[in-house]
Amino acid sequence: MSAEGRGTAVWPGIAPALLVCAAAPAFFVLQIAWLGWLLLALGIGTAWLSERGKAVDDQIVSMGARRETARQIGIRRQPSLTRDLSLIAIGLLIVSVIPLAAELDNLAMLRFTLALGGAVAVPYVVSRYLFRDRAIGFPWRAHRRWGRLQWGWLIAVLVLGWLILPFYFIASGVYQNWPVVDSPDLIARLFVGVGAVGIWDELFFICTVFALLRRHFPDAVANVLQAIVFVSFLWELGYRAWGPVLTIPFALLQGFIFVRTHSLAYVVTVHLLFDAVVFGVLVHAHNPGLLPIFLV
Repeated sequence: MSAEGRGTAVWPGIAPALLVCAAAPAFFVLQIAWLGWLLLALGIGTAWLSERGKAVDDQIVSMGARRETARQIGIRRQPSLTRDLSLIAIGLLIVSVIPLAAELDNLAMLRFTLALGGAVAVPYVVSRYLFRDRAIGFPWRAHRRWGRLQWGWLIAVLVLGWLILPFYFIASGVYQNWPVVDSPDLIARLFVGVGAVGIWDELFFICTVFALLRRHFPDAVANVLQAIVFVSFLWELGYRAWGPVLTIPFALLQGFIFVRTHSLAYVVTVHLLFDAVVFGVLVHAHNPGLLPIFLV
């Protein structure tokens, strides 16, 4: 959908989209499963009612030098708010079946792998093979090199994380939401877990939720909606107390950066640098003196 088309469709579609995204705080903040299910049902049902009777013809994709002799090679389906919100709902439902408290035992890591992996893979497969609209993609890198601004932001992420994150985790006590890591094995597991979840965040919140919402709304509106989902997930994961003061701007910035760079590689790099500092702070908080590089 064009930017102009998305702009004119904002208000009719905002209610169902907001209902679906509001299921995230129901699942992950309030932890009231039935409320999340109800919001998802209301959102998708409202989207279906708003689109009923407004059928849009799909576009035939042809290949050939002349229209008369061109060969039909497929059909480009027009965006459907009902379909796209249902894909977001599928992902949220899959994630909501497991507790998101950080744990490092084998069973917990397997549980996270299956649930979070499924939340990305299942909507992608449904979109591509059932809906046949290829609404979800993972554009790893843009066709241009990172400029000074991009490299500068990577450095800024490290510096800001080093200054802010130790104070947040230690002063608020939220580091205790992560298990004690007092052995090389546990430290290694924490490193893998923090990095893996960081990569998943971008695959789901940016390349799935944000990308689907952008098909119907202006970027700014879609970004706010995806941030609701992003921040809610991080809350249950452990970023509590005044964590949203940090996670809300982080989620919005990641969406903004993706719009500007069109590069999954870049937003993943930003996130992994942020998570590298998180990892260091958690190790430092549980083992004072082991990493004497922080101010707190």
